[in-house]
Formats: sequence, C-alpha cells, structure tokens
Amino acid sequence: MNIAEGVQLGAFVVLAVLVISAALGVVLLSNIVYSAFLLGGVFLSISGIYILLNADFVAAAQILIYVGAVNVLILFAIMLVNKREDFAELPGRWIRKLSTAVVCGGIFALLSTMILVTPWQINTAGPFVEDTLVALGKHFFSDFLLPFELASVLLLMAMVGAIILARRDLIPELPTEKSTATALTLPERPRELTSTPK
Repeated sequence: MNIAEGVQLGAFVVLAVLVISAALGVVLLSNIVYSAFLLGGVFLSISGIYILLNADFVAAAQILIYVGAVNVLILFAIMLVNKREDFAELPGRWIRKLSTAVVCGGIFALLSTMILVTPWQINTAGPFVEDTLVALGKHFFSDFLLPFELASVLLLMAMVGAIILARRDLIPELPTEKSTATALTLPERPRELTSTPK
C-alpha cells in the first residue's frame, strides 16, 4: 500500500464514521432542529465519499441540492410549523416499539448479508469516463429526459404545497355578512400633521 492509498483509506474511514455518527444523531436526538442540522452533516459526509469515488459532479450536486436546498427547506419547515403539543401516552405503545424493532432488525440483517456477499474488488478494466459532467448531461437530455422532467414537476408541486401550508395561518377569514368597502383595507395609524418650518 502506497501513501495515496493509505490517505484514501483513512479519509474513507473518517467520512464513514462521520456519516454513521451523524445519522445516529438524526435518529436519536430529541431536538428536531439539531437532527436537521446533523442531517446536513450526513449529506456533506456523503459528498466527501463521492469525491473519493471521483464522482465530482455528483458530489457538487449533493452539496447544492441536498445541503443547499432540501436541508434548508426542512429547517424552514420545522421552524415555521413547529407547534408544541402536549405529549399523550398512546395505548399499546409497546406493540409499535416491538414492530419497529423487528423491521429495523430485519433491514439491518438484510444489509449486513448484502455487504458480506458482495464482491468488493475494483474493476479497472471497465470504461473510464474522462468528463463526467458531459456524459451525465448527454444522458439527462436523451435517455432520462422524461424522469428528469417528472422529478422537476414533483419538486415544483412539493414547493407549492409547502408554501400553501406555511401561509395557511395568514389567510384572513372573510365575514359571513355583507362586507363593506372598508372591510378589506389594512388598519393604519393616522399620520400626525407636521408643520413645516417657515
């Protein structure tokens, strides 16, 4: 093992520890704002792993889209609609905890099995792409044009829905009786007339 391979392995170990610890913080912390910030840390660590895989465009897209847009949108949604409610004990809560533990244990066993049976040798005989940005652009606007446009429409619908949910409390309630002309005017403080100095 030369120095470059040792540095790459060490960087991968550090990034993997960051991803796992931040993901555990997202799940286990009780403060939802801290969980959202740690989710941004998960996204940043994953972009570092993409850089180690020489996927520069995917790493930049990970930072721009997930950290710069999705995570900020999650933080804004949490801060806008974070209404405190009284905690009420649900009946049969242990059944939900047990079923959640069974599902999580099954997923963990499945992923562990896939890690053990997957051949992790690097295939160096495959095709090497010199400019990944050009290759991804060609695929986006030829083979995957329809899924790309559908994803943009779905993101637009989600953004419009988030705006409507955030502005729901600001919509004024119209009175039931006949409204006069001054019903929709904003209340203003009367301006005091200032005498101009002669």
